[in-house]
Amino acid sequence: MLQIKEVVTLKDIKHFVNFPYKLYKGDPFWIPPIKNDEIKQLKPDTNPAFKFCDTKLWTAWKDGKCAGRISAIINHNYNEKTGEKKGRFSRVEFIDDNEVACKLFEVAENWLKEKGMKTVHGPLGFTNLDNQGLLIEGFEYLPSIASVYHKPYYHGHIEELGYQKENDWIEFRLTLGEKAHKKAIRGANLIKKRYGFEVIKFSSTAELREYVRPMFEILNKAFQELPYVTPFNDEMIDLYANKYFKVINPKYVRIIKKEDKIIAFLIGVPSLSEAMQKANGKLFPLGFFHIMQAMKHPKVIDLLLTGVIPEYQSAGAAVILFAEIQEEIMKQGIDQMETTGIFETNHNVISNWKNYDHIQHKRRRCFVKEL
Repeated sequence: MLQIKEVVTLKDIKHFVNFPYKLYKGDPFWIPPIKNDEIKQLKPDTNPAFKFCDTKLWTAWKDGKCAGRISAIINHNYNEKTGEKKGRFSRVEFIDDNEVACKLFEVAENWLKEKGMKTVHGPLGFTNLDNQGLLIEGFEYLPSIASVYHKPYYHGHIEELGYQKENDWIEFRLTLGEKAHKKAIRGANLIKKRYGFEVIKFSSTAELREYVRPMFEILNKAFQELPYVTPFNDEMIDLYANKYFKVINPKYVRIIKKEDKIIAFLIGVPSLSEAMQKANGKLFPLGFFHIMQAMKHPKVIDLLLTGVIPEYQSAGAAVILFAEIQEEIMKQGIDQMETTGIFETNHNVISNWKNYDHIQHKRRRCFVKEL
């Protein structure tokens, strides 16, 4: 017997959060998130996104066991920006069972229709720094903590329910080498001279603090025309700054200034994927130790966030950022970089990655369906 339950109590939220730990148990490519962080994301008193998003969560139960979960989100800021009535499905996970998948999507879609939505798309989170996209290629590669991982059968079930491709993100693994490095440095030096750009480096976390808010302000400008994006307000900036600040090594951060104005930044982080697997959802007693060890002795650097204000996006600021961070990475004896998801239509960035020994190894998709 199949039952769909709305998530109401804290106990319900814990069932919702815990389900993937059972579903993916023993899977060598799944990265468990920190459970307390996930719980905070799903509560109005600890996630300021609830002030501009309506959301509902459900779990599916079959034969007395949790068999799936889904949430539905209406981001009112995004709908105001686009002039559309679009809802989102989010955090969907389920066993390989067509009935379970159908019932989960049915309850989410019905709620969105009741709220006046005309279209549903996803997987999407509250903001573009939340979980985005469904993995459809690259199941044999360990994802970065800024990416996603899903069961391969999800894709087929979702398409059977009438969903079609809306957008794809692609991800790359880059192997750094002297030839590409020298070429990047030459190009970066020319651009610096031409535009009078100044590169800022950091040796301590304390030095970074004054730049956190300006970096998010750059993100707001740089991403404003991208799909699924709404500006970060002060509360959201504080939320994400606190979340990511803990795992930022200042050595892998670069900022570009022009005439004392910050115009671009790049944040790389030591890969925490294996450390998060060891932590298995808990920072204590040993999770924090594994994360700190990974930060001190990384084998791979993940490119977490990059932002360039629009008026300098064609001026080569990104070329400088990548050349600078590559130099630091190679200085530390590391030759592997993992990119975050890039829209497959972003040919400027993709062409830059092709200067390196690279593989395009992952693809994730946002699906869409008329209601």
